[in-house]
Amino acid sequence: MNRKLHFLLLLSLVFTAFAANAQGMLSFEKETHDFGIIAEGTQATYEFRVKNVGDQPVIISEVRPSCGCTTPTWTTAPILPGKTGVISAMYNSTGRPGIFNKAITITSSAAEPVQVLYIKGEVGPKDLKSHYTPEQKAMSPRLAVGRTNYDFGNLEKGQKVIAKFRIKNTGRQPLVIQGVKSDCNCVQYRVSEPAIKSGQTALLELRYSAAVLEEQSEEVTVFSNDIVVPTLRLTLKANVVERQAPQNMLREGR
Repeated sequence: MNRKLHFLLLLSLVFTAFAANAQGMLSFEKETHDFGIIAEGTQATYEFRVKNVGDQPVIISEVRPSCGCTTPTWTTAPILPGKTGVISAMYNSTGRPGIFNKAITITSSAAEPVQVLYIKGEVGPKDLKSHYTPEQKAMSPRLAVGRTNYDFGNLEKGQKVIAKFRIKNTGRQPLVIQGVKSDCNCVQYRVSEPAIKSGQTALLELRYSAAVLEEQSEEVTVFSNDIVVPTLRLTLKANVVERQAPQNMLREGR
């Protein structure tokens, strides 16, 4: 009996030690994003992608920027092992000329409970085009897109959908999408390539949330490091109707 009790006690200690070592771990695709030079007034946005490389779910409880000039949003649902989440940081450059370097502190239930990300760049004049030489413009990245509008058709209120645009860098330097802006603040973005090489094509995804009824036409401004034409305007259209099914039965549109 003593031998059996000893075995059960040993087994219990093994399980306890295993449970203590089982934790979620967050691994970021990159920890610093450089926006480069942006025009004053730009709402520069970047999505940091994070993966749970541990063996337990991780909940991000707080994302705190170092100043009020940066607005974060993040994945609030538990990030399961092997799955990814996003932390979006939007920098408001209005009235803030010059170089910036801001920290974003992430608090979570991961093995490393506090981690820090950084965004940096330089805010230039409102009209950057007049401050570059012809040689600089000739070497600039160039953003080209095949179409500039996307019609979702009928959407139910609250439904989330994604518009996909194929973009190409026809310039000589790597092209970086620096952020997007919409009057409704209902559009987020993701680019398949963080830096698009000369001649390379990438996929730009605009994630739209249908919040207002009736026909909608949202103009989305895309900011890039193309110094010749630093902004691109895209249009998202939809006819938003009342929800026809319970919210938990709606499928995310693609």
